[in-house]
Amino acid sequence: MPFIDEFPFPRRKDSGRCWPYSSDFSESVIALKVPMLSPIFGPTEIYPALLKDEDGLTLVDTGMLGQFEALKQTVEDSGAQVSDIKRVIITHQDIDHIGNLQELVDRIPGLELLAHADDIPYLNGSLPLVKFSPERIAQMPGGFQDLAHNFLKCLPGLGAFTVLKDGDMLPWGGGVEVIHTPGHTPGHICLYLPNDKLLLAADELCVVEGKLAGPAEWATPDMPLALHSLRKLEGRPIAKVLCYHGGLFEGSPQPLIEELA
Repeated sequence: MPFIDEFPFPRRKDSGRCWPYSSDFSESVIALKVPMLSPIFGPTEIYPALLKDEDGLTLVDTGMLGQFEALKQTVEDSGAQVSDIKRVIITHQDIDHIGNLQELVDRIPGLELLAHADDIPYLNGSLPLVKFSPERIAQMPGGFQDLAHNFLKCLPGLGAFTVLKDGDMLPWGGGVEVIHTPGHTPGHICLYLPNDKLLLAADELCVVEGKLAGPAEWATPDMPLALHSLRKLEGRPIAKVLCYHGGLFEGSPQPLIEELA
């Protein structure tokens, strides 16, 4: 039985579906609010993003392993289809960000995959994922362990990744700047959309009880480097921050950067 089926999602009164809403930030960005069941910490929510262009959609991160249906239904709730996705930008290698890569590659012919050079050796199976070790997998439910082992075997077959580097300007969603923010993983990136003054912070920042916070220390192998990387977010007029964990923070991250970095 798929791991997703173990999650008792609350039902929406309007449609009877089990997935919550998504939000249009602008004409070019949709924030997806996807329910996620962590095999360690239980139910929570994550916030991938869709960048909209005339040629289709760019998905930023893919959600948790074994929970493709939650991602699919949330995309459909936003008015799009999974088949509209033309490319996937991976902000970093953590399993809750890459867990549905295989499903997407299988369903979308010609899907382009993009990631920072420093995380690609992990994504293509050349190196073991930094935080998804056999010891950690062994602590998870048996059904998830089977999914994990099968997923890891599939990584070399995902195909080639387009290499991203710090400072790259991508054309999608009205324009996207790649900001390399290592520490949480070697190739962790944030994405800045200047037209919307929006930062897609991935796991470099999070929202906790409505307040902006730094990277989670328990999940960040090199915390000093991750805090140092916060300085790389400076110098841009940021009015909104979308965090993969916690959702939207309206305001500038600069006060927090001054406090932490």
